[in-house]
Amino acid sequence: MTLRELELFYALSDDPHISYLAQKIGMSQSAISLAIKSLEHKLGEPLFDRIGKKLVLSERGRFFKSKTYHHFQALKDGQNIFAKDKLSGLLKIASSKTIGNFIMPQIIFDFLSKHQDCSIQNTIANSTDIIRMVQEGSIDMGVIESACDQSTIIKEKFGSDELIVVSSDKALSSQPYYIDQLFDKKWILREPGSGTREIFLKHIEAVAGDLRIFMQYKDSQEIKTLLLQNREAITCVSRHLVEKELYHGTLFEVAIKNLSFQRDFFIIYHKNKYQSSIVEMFKHSVSTYQVGA
Repeated sequence: MTLRELELFYALSDDPHISYLAQKIGMSQSAISLAIKSLEHKLGEPLFDRIGKKLVLSERGRFFKSKTYHHFQALKDGQNIFAKDKLSGLLKIASSKTIGNFIMPQIIFDFLSKHQDCSIQNTIANSTDIIRMVQEGSIDMGVIESACDQSTIIKEKFGSDELIVVSSDKALSSQPYYIDQLFDKKWILREPGSGTREIFLKHIEAVAGDLRIFMQYKDSQEIKTLLLQNREAITCVSRHLVEKELYHGTLFEVAIKNLSFQRDFFIIYHKNKYQSSIVEMFKHSVSTYQVGA
């Protein structure tokens, strides 16, 4: 089997549309099909099920991929060992909402500016989903805002963040409150699985049972829109999310007595995943980025 055959197999296992792959790499569909059939012939088993005009990765195909992909990455690194400045490849990552919207875009921009033969596929999801994707091996790494204690996952801290309570009611910013003094407000929080929600509820766990969550949303932008339109609404969000509104005086920080909502940012990846050159270089870019700079 050849590296080219394997390359095509891994590409189709992620996206089984031969026409799209052919257009992307400038290769004919028939040539791609022949390469896959050649690989299957050498292995003695089909790696894809042919259902109509669609290719669907078979059980044996999934097994083959799980056992060979990190070795393939090592071989690709070996090909490039004398051309380290020409880093290339596709990196699949997932970022939780705050990091993905406010921090990761600049990191990706800087990385791709230095390594123009690389491409990065970044998915925005909540922390729970990202941890699951890392465990499944569907992404190379995740960047999250919450705790992760799974034994199969390695986590590396790279920054921190501050969560604050905010409202569009300016009167609430005139004095500090104990958190339970604000429980009569209409609290709007992120959905279960969100790092922001988990950190907030963990910090108020002594009284969290008395908090009535009025609404919950997957998108922080929707929460911000509701706050701007309803003075009785209140939430806890990253300061990054509301910096402009705080500056322009459309949202106001509500000081909380005896509580500080701090959280750490983590890079996470599977402990058994091969750390290719592109993975190592991107991890370095994330870990050295000055959050808040």
